[in-house]
Amino acid sequence: MAELKSKLKLTFLGTGSAFTVGDGNYHSNILIEDLASSKKLLFDCGSDTRHSAHALGYSEKDIDAVYISHIHADHTGGLEWLGFSKYFSSSPIADLFVSQDIVEPLWTTLKAGMSSLESMEATLETYFNVNVINLNRKFEWMGHNFKLQYAKHVVNNGVELPCYGLTMNINGKSIYISSDTLNVYKESKELYEGSDIIFHDCETTPNRSGVHANYKDLVILPEKIKNKMWLYHYNPGIKPDPREDGFIGFVQRGQEFLF
Repeated sequence: MAELKSKLKLTFLGTGSAFTVGDGNYHSNILIEDLASSKKLLFDCGSDTRHSAHALGYSEKDIDAVYISHIHADHTGGLEWLGFSKYFSSSPIADLFVSQDIVEPLWTTLKAGMSSLESMEATLETYFNVNVINLNRKFEWMGHNFKLQYAKHVVNNGVELPCYGLTMNINGKSIYISSDTLNVYKESKELYEGSDIIFHDCETTPNRSGVHANYKDLVILPEKIKNKMWLYHYNPGIKPDPREDGFIGFVQRGQEFLF
């Protein structure tokens, strides 16, 4: 049997929570590289992105595409930097992949600063090649197939803020990146059990925020699930030992994964 070769590289530009400051970490944004072409898809583009990318030797010119999971600033706040940087440097604009229920609120968060150009009124399409993901929740990039996975994140008066993690199948391995989510193992048991590797949202504060999966909730998951789970989007400060509790570990800033 022919040896399988790595097709994708995941690099965590940061692994911190939304309010991470001054501990050498950045927002949890992930650079996904297609190794055959060296093209790069950014999983979320938070306010820290220009700094976290620069720290690892990347710039806006290295980002060919962006996927946005939801509209919180630690996932979208860097789009103004990315859009303006490419537009005014005449670099090719990036492809933007976004679920159809996020497109309008995404532009609403950006247009106050980005809609006015000297010669025209700009739109989201001025800065990005917008690829709207429809209800089948799938998209293709560089020959790789991605599927959106609904994440239960913020619920206000019974209304949920749309948020989507991603799954991908590379070299026969199913990889799940949760984005921001509560612990939904019971509701999504098939997803968790069918994944070979899981990168999971994990707040590490003593008190539960009610909008992220807390370590205290994840630690009681079945051993077979924890054994294939990396934790990220954690808070600054002292953290428990994840290996002692059966997890693979906390992802570190700059850590790379080959698939």
